[in-house]
Amino acid sequence: MEWEIVIGLETHAQLSTASKIFSSSSTKYGALPNTQANEIDMALPGSLPVLNRGAVERAIAFGLAVGAHVAPRSVFARKNYFYPDLPKNYQISQFEIPVVQGGEIRFFVGDTEKTVRLTRAHLEEDAGKSLHENFTGPHGESSTGIDLNRAGTPLLEIVSEPEMRSAAEAVAYARTLHGLVVWLGICDGNMQEGSFRCDANVSVRPKGQAEFGTRCEIKNLNSFRFLERAILHEAQRQIDLIEDGGKVRQETRLYDADKDETRSMRSKEDSDDYRYFPDPDLPPLVIAPEWIERVKAGMPELPSAKRKRFESDLGLTGYDAAQLTLDRAFADYFEATAKQLPEGQAKLAANWVLGEVSAALNRDEISIDAIPVSADALAGLIKRIIDGTVSNKIARDVFTAMWAGEHNGNADAIIEAKGLKQISDTGAIGKMVDEVLAAHPAIVEEYRAGKQKAFNSLVGQVMKAAKGKANPQQVNDLLKEKLG
Repeated sequence: MEWEIVIGLETHAQLSTASKIFSSSSTKYGALPNTQANEIDMALPGSLPVLNRGAVERAIAFGLAVGAHVAPRSVFARKNYFYPDLPKNYQISQFEIPVVQGGEIRFFVGDTEKTVRLTRAHLEEDAGKSLHENFTGPHGESSTGIDLNRAGTPLLEIVSEPEMRSAAEAVAYARTLHGLVVWLGICDGNMQEGSFRCDANVSVRPKGQAEFGTRCEIKNLNSFRFLERAILHEAQRQIDLIEDGGKVRQETRLYDADKDETRSMRSKEDSDDYRYFPDPDLPPLVIAPEWIERVKAGMPELPSAKRKRFESDLGLTGYDAAQLTLDRAFADYFEATAKQLPEGQAKLAANWVLGEVSAALNRDEISIDAIPVSADALAGLIKRIIDGTVSNKIARDVFTAMWAGEHNGNADAIIEAKGLKQISDTGAIGKMVDEVLAAHPAIVEEYRAGKQKAFNSLVGQVMKAAKGKANPQQVNDLLKEKLG
């Protein structure tokens, strides 16, 4: 039987406010346990929550960015469940009327553009953290510590419709969403610190069946690699279970990266199990149109708008424009490079930024903010490709030297010092072509017998003789002329 995976993601983005969503405690990461939790975070009797305006404004900005409806009136509710790191024994969240309703995320999976609709995005507070290591009781028994520094940290929970059908699609969606919240400045996106984490709802069904299968939720996936692996494992687990005659139970599961498997955590609750009711300590959140307009006026150019501009003004493909606008700093770096080049050369800049630059960043595991080759320096190198000073191949060697900081990263100085100028003298290239043809008569005969690969071999021999510095187009033209 052919099976289809059905995936929906619930993503928690920690909002970049200096204080918590309902208290004045700091949200700074890495403080000593329980040093950033006041009476509101600890739910001491008589303490009352006060909503953080900055958290609301970040939710509004997200809603505008995804084309959602920002509710003029939304309500906070108490979501009741009992964990040791949740001091109130309930979480303040939004249920029936969230602040952001609808919207969509557009992204590419390979060369195919996808759109996933959003159900909602709502504001809520985070719980504390249970620490299970290095704690021993008075008699040497293992113990668990509770750190309430994270309790009350503002979250925007972004819920997608179950419209993704592969792990690759889910990862592409999550990457695009991650790039968007960082672009807007509403979340720092640090997945290692838990600022951006996903819960994946996964089910399977026979291909062609309309009805959804029973879903399982995989909690707290804090890397794109783990997200992909967890979905793949869970989908296969469900398929194997059903094909062996079993039934999938609705439950919450955890992903063990070391064993590459999911394991049961608890039975999955439905909304009725949380016994939601409006929080009596918080009035409805009212957002006037003027407030939305103020937030809109302070937002940067959105990735979607920049992407359209790259396509219409610079002639980039939809795919290239989408890849360049996944990250704001990355897009700015490309644009700063492209604007220094002659008209019509933006595609060449895109190839370099998405190719050599991206590869070097990934290899050295650094961000675009720490790149050792400035946009000005990269533009200087690309200009030398355009004017024929170096070939694209030689330019890669120059780029490597620039990345290493040779000659202060100046392309012209490196080209001069290493003698890398491209040979464009027709007479010199013609002489090398004659020598290659004379030295390889067998390959010449293969070409004349109709074998195109033989021609490529001759080109390679000429380039070898020229130590890679001959103008490739002139080599091709002269070979065709002399063979023809």
